[in-house]
Amino acid sequence: MSESDDEKIAHLEAMLWHDDPRFARGLGKGRPRRPREYRRGRAWLALAIALAAVVVGVVLPQGLLLAAGLVMTAMAVNLFGAARGRRIRPPRS
Repeated sequence: MSESDDEKIAHLEAMLWHDDPRFARGLGKGRPRRPREYRRGRAWLALAIALAAVVVGVVLPQGLLLAAGLVMTAMAVNLFGAARGRRIRPPRS
C-alpha cells in the first residue's frame, strides 16, 4: 500500500475507535459487537415503561399520569432514531 493509503486507513481506524470503542475492540478480537446504531435495548425499556404509564393513566382516570406517559412515549420513540447527533471531526493535520 502507498503512504497515503496507510494514512487513510489509520484515519478511518481512529474515527471508528472514537465513535464506537466497543465495536472497534470487538473487531480487533475477531468477534464484533453490533454497532451503536443497532443497539436499542434501552429504547425498548423506556418505551415499555412509558406505555405502561399511559395504560395506568387511562385505567385510573389520572390525567397527569396520562400526559406524562405520552411525553415519555415521545421521548422513548426518539431514542430509536439512528442518528444520535454525535458528529466526528476529522483529526487536524
